[in-house]
Amino acid sequence: MEMTARDRHVLLAAGMAVFVLMGAVQAVYGPALPVIARETGRGLASVSVLFTAHWIGAAAGVAAMFALGARMTPRVVVIVLAAGSALLGAGMGWGVMLAGAVLAGMGQGCAAVLFNPRLLAAYGPRGPAMLTLINAVFGAGAILAPLAFVALAGTFRPLFLVLAAGFVVTLVLARDIGRPLADTAHGRLRADWIILGFGAFGVGFEATLIGLGPAALVRSGMSEVGAAEMLSLFFVAFLAARILLVFVAHLVAPFTLFTLSVAGLALSLGGAMVISPGWMFVASGAFAATIFPGYFVAAVQRMGHDPRVSPLIVAGGLVGGIGMPFALAHMVESMGPRGLFLLLAMLSAMVVLAALAFGLRGRPVAGGRGPEPAP
Repeated sequence: MEMTARDRHVLLAAGMAVFVLMGAVQAVYGPALPVIARETGRGLASVSVLFTAHWIGAAAGVAAMFALGARMTPRVVVIVLAAGSALLGAGMGWGVMLAGAVLAGMGQGCAAVLFNPRLLAAYGPRGPAMLTLINAVFGAGAILAPLAFVALAGTFRPLFLVLAAGFVVTLVLARDIGRPLADTAHGRLRADWIILGFGAFGVGFEATLIGLGPAALVRSGMSEVGAAEMLSLFFVAFLAARILLVFVAHLVAPFTLFTLSVAGLALSLGGAMVISPGWMFVASGAFAATIFPGYFVAAVQRMGHDPRVSPLIVAGGLVGGIGMPFALAHMVESMGPRGLFLLLAMLSAMVVLAALAFGLRGRPVAGGRGPEPAP
């Protein structure tokens, strides 16, 4: 059945509402970690597992969409997000918080795979613009959440409960419309492990900055309120870069965009070692914002348009989103107050060198359109 203009608007409104709220949920973790550590008597490395649990849940959500995508609906996804947010704010102990983080992440992983292809199909030639729009408003929610955290004087549980209520309200819009036609012509899936590896590092940088950045700022001498405000400004830069990318993405080859983004990250995080870490952290948000779009498009060019490619690309990024914050949280415990920024600067510089050396010239793009231009 052909979609009406009203159906398309409802689908877009649902996607925007879900992505704004998801951005807010993810942005609460960072400023809340020092508070949770103090309340539970655990170290920051220990409570950072909460953010890792969120990304593990996201990986599970992507896997669920890969296996059961035809049975998943927007309403189911929104219910999972509401349940996860409610458990995070329920105040029922550490184990319940971990379960809430897994559920919230699972809902986020499902939403990323569900809404993007539906909007792409529903809006035809305007589909890519709609994808950019809903991913940009993710940053809007992430801007507001740290400010709300400050307004609540660091009381994070009511904030999670308000977000859970927001997801419940969104159920009104969560209609099962825009479902892409099933494609049963599956051949052998040609995974490109090199581009997926670059994506794992790129998304890992973004996840680590969001999840551990505020705690690193506190370690460097900033107050918890100041760190939360800097996270909000980080997402202002993040949102501005995503909006700018709408107008300039066609001028830059995707893998070149990825390489330039990681290079900018290396420079800004290196600057955090010698300049004010707060403002260099904010600057890094602009570069972190453009890593995933460059990676995603480059990966599609390399692997083609099989329906299984999109979940695989997201899953590749989630490997870094899960592993990097967990590993670096433990490593920086024995380093100086700016240890996180030093490690990220070194790792991002190494990824830039690898990208420049490799150039992704090796294999033609699936579909016969030739290789992706070298950076």
